[in-house]
Amino acid sequence: MKEKGRSVIAQNRKARHDYSIIDTYEAGVALMGTEVKSLRMGRASLVDAFATVDDGEVWLRSLHIPEYSQGSWTNHEPRRTRKLLLHRGEIERLIGKIREGGLTLVPLSLYFNDGKVKCELALARGKKAYDKRTDLAKRDADREIQRAYGRAAKGRAREMR
Repeated sequence: MKEKGRSVIAQNRKARHDYSIIDTYEAGVALMGTEVKSLRMGRASLVDAFATVDDGEVWLRSLHIPEYSQGSWTNHEPRRTRKLLLHRGEIERLIGKIREGGLTLVPLSLYFNDGKVKCELALARGKKAYDKRTDLAKRDADREIQRAYGRAAKGRAREMR
């Protein structure tokens, strides 16, 4: 029986806070069998993960996939460097944009898509501390506006009764 749809394994929530996302890509991940089994158990961490482009290939570094508990001597190394599978044109575009300067490749999420492990990769620029503060202030202001709308709508609903 083949899996259908998309099920998320791990997300890097801090990435959207620390970086402004410019573009996103979906990449396949070259894995060993015990890594896939460990991921099926929902165990992975994208906390310190990042991607690099070396010799025309994209590599995912510092992704933590714990050893498979039922594995034997064939088990994998938890933080090994894994190859990301992208089309040649996408890799060339990434190389060009990264060379412009100030941009980095950050994994946003790891998920199963129709039974295959995929990584959502973002081309991002690091935020300064003041950018983070303005984002937080904007989010708080938007939340207050929504609350005010909610209170106003409830007030109108009571008047109609």
